Amino acid sequence: MGFSNEVGIDLGTANVLVYIKGKGVVLNEPSVVAINRDTNEILEVGEEARKMLGRTPNNIVAVRPLKDGVISDYDITERMLKHFIRKSCGQGRFFKPRVMICVPSGVTEVEKRAVREAATEAGGKSVFLMEEPLAAAIGAGLDVAKPEGVMVIDIGGGTTDIAVISLGGIVTSESVKVAGDKFDEAIVKYMRKEHKLYIGERTAEEMKMTIGTAFPREEIVTQECRGRDLVTGLPKSIEITSTEMMEALSEPLQTICEAVHNVLERTPPELAADISNTGIYITGGGALMYGIDKRIEERTGIKVIIADDPASCVAVGTGKALDNLDKLSSTQLNKKNQLF
Repeated sequence: MGFSNEVGIDLGTANVLVYIKGKGVVLNEPSVVAINRDTNEILEVGEEARKMLGRTPNNIVAVRPLKDGVISDYDITERMLKHFIRKSCGQGRFFKPRVMICVPSGVTEVEKRAVREAATEAGGKSVFLMEEPLAAAIGAGLDVAKPEGVMVIDIGGGTTDIAVISLGGIVTSESVKVAGDKFDEAIVKYMRKEHKLYIGERTAEEMKMTIGTAFPREEIVTQECRGRDLVTGLPKSIEITSTEMMEALSEPLQTICEAVHNVLERTPPELAADISNTGIYITGGGALMYGIDKRIEERTGIKVIIADDPASCVAVGTGKALDNLDKLSSTQLNKKNQLF
């Protein structure tokens, strides 16, 4: 069996990660596709297409085919998946890979079917679906099969998935459509309101990554922010501090903390006791924001641990789940090839 025969895909709103058995994460690119409107031809996919966001002429459009963790443009998603599977597995293969794809824990049957069909059309032989928090926990190196509760918060681009896992399954979970994208939107909104400055999504994302703050910093950091002055209509740049960023992000962070609280409230007492012992694990790109662990810790009173390499936990978890498919299949896989 070739290495590329088993593929784990984290189909994220912001990034697509591909894990290949025996090789690890071989691809990590933005979920962006640039299309020529006139010919419907795909010009660029991934990183090259992301550079075009907000900078295209009229006949070219850069789109993100996934919104809030689910497919919003089926045709483009399928073409994007095909591109990424070919890029990571190579072309001219006679066999089709077995594919394991992650979906947020709150998706509907229709949304699951769309993901499964897109992956099959893109060249998957058999397609399995798995819930994101479960994959994130496996990827973070947690033993999910034990009769002990583990809690995982996966903060991605479109959704934040929170789940309590025990005996290889999800006991209680919640998925909120507040994550990286909503952080960016909150920054754009704040700059508009407080500084009368109109900035693009990419600028907001850069600010989030460099000075984004969820908990007061000991040392305030600043960054220059460029955009269009809404009063004069001319380009303008101003200095923004991490304290202002904390204010800008307070609303989406509050929503995530509330959701974590809700899940803890619904957790059976025995498992809640386990979680207060072992702590809460954070994965996903959102885990990289400064102080997000302290913010959740302050709200819940439970220690919060950021997983190693949080951004690739879900992809690694899908790959590991494929390796153990035979063990999982009898208990976890239902007839529709879903690891739920």
